Amino acid sequence: MTDLTKLSLAAARKGLTEKSFTSSELTRAYLDAIEKANSSLNAYVAVTGEQALAMAKTSDEKLAKGQGGALEGIPLGIKDLFATKGVHTQAASHILDGFKPEYESSVTANLWRDGAVMLGKLNMDEFAMGSSNETSYYGNVINPFRAEGSNADLAPGGSSGGSAVAVSAWLCVGATATDTGGSIRQPAALTGTVGIKPTYGRCSRWGIVAFASSLDQAGPIARTVEDAALMITSMAGFDVKDSTSVNIAVPDFAAAVERGVKGLTIGVPREYRIESMPAEIEKLWSQGLDWLRAEGAIVRDISLPHTKYALPAYYIVALAEASSNLARYDGVKYGLRVTGKDITDMYELTRAAGFGREVKRRIMIGTYVLSAGYFDAYYVKAQKVRTLIKKDFDDAFHAGVDAILTPATPSAAFGIGDEALATDPVAMYLQDVFTVTVNMAGLPGIAVPAGKDGKGLPLGLQLIGKPFDEETLFAAARVIERSVDIDFSPKPWW
Repeated sequence: MTDLTKLSLAAARKGLTEKSFTSSELTRAYLDAIEKANSSLNAYVAVTGEQALAMAKTSDEKLAKGQGGALEGIPLGIKDLFATKGVHTQAASHILDGFKPEYESSVTANLWRDGAVMLGKLNMDEFAMGSSNETSYYGNVINPFRAEGSNADLAPGGSSGGSAVAVSAWLCVGATATDTGGSIRQPAALTGTVGIKPTYGRCSRWGIVAFASSLDQAGPIARTVEDAALMITSMAGFDVKDSTSVNIAVPDFAAAVERGVKGLTIGVPREYRIESMPAEIEKLWSQGLDWLRAEGAIVRDISLPHTKYALPAYYIVALAEASSNLARYDGVKYGLRVTGKDITDMYELTRAAGFGREVKRRIMIGTYVLSAGYFDAYYVKAQKVRTLIKKDFDDAFHAGVDAILTPATPSAAFGIGDEALATDPVAMYLQDVFTVTVNMAGLPGIAVPAGKDGKGLPLGLQLIGKPFDEETLFAAARVIERSVDIDFSPKPWW
């Protein structure tokens, strides 16, 4: 039998429907792979083996009767930010120690409704705050790729590093993830996987631990463009429990994948040609445009003039919202509690012990920009900049641009504990330079593997689309995917 863990979601779904293998066999294959690899990669923080096999058995019974749902019997990994009833949900933070919710997030409920199987919870940066997956209470996630001729561990990107690694290293068929400023697209680009951040409001945020409520959005990480389209079709949908959820029909995203780009206008923002951009990133960007031209797309230079203000404005808005959202973790009702001499002392001791260094840094910055005397100077001004950033995109789309092509990251995967990044938080924040504008404007963006650097490490390109036009992104990303004659499978060393 073919190695079941190497199948795409589409191929696995076909095999299950045709009864070439069972969901139980597929699930066991993944559980065996996790058992072998997780001690080296640290992608999973909790493995739900018994529950997975019970769900797979139920799926097999449905498939035998021809009653399977859209993802019936497909084993998935779930980012530790999504509430899963009765199962470890801690946002990779010590302050939620032992928390197992009595409810299910809307996105995961949608996946279980369509027959998916849960393999376990995936590692991530604490409270989704990080670009390298080094801030997790459970330790670093390790990228399955290594530079040619080197045994050094590399970061997988963040915050959805566990999701990207689990997909890349064949430890799940696909994974849920979230994106506040690039947390789906950046790790996908660094691990040779496909990740899409849908339009804000496309997927419900209910039951997802909040980082920055006006920026957070759930999406999938998968092995192929088609797989990502299949997953998001199940994940998306209107939810009355989320006031920011948009009541709009969910299209058949997979049907758009092979639509092509003939006649589409692809914008190239001149402001994304940042100073000191590596030559290999510039070359990859040009190659991506050539592939789209070859399929009939029209390429046009555009200007997004407020791009240079996006990163500082993002970190003001995101951290202000984070300081507000994380105020609820106080040791009273759930999670960690450190006893003090009085309730105020308990609050202080619990938060000091429970939050990691990066989360504390962001809470303090966020609290500062919201404080009296600074609110107008920082937060209000950042929101005005955000409006201008959105207008830049609106103007480009109104002028006839259908999608925008940019690099996904400023480099390939970097080392764990990289000294330049570890000692300078701003240098780490610059890893999101190409991605944060998409969240600030509430737009959809997809990262697709497009090449490798000189050391054999994956590089990705990003496509940005109009609001609720993920279908065009899937079509354009598929053209790039089809044009790349490269195997993005890591060579197992674990």
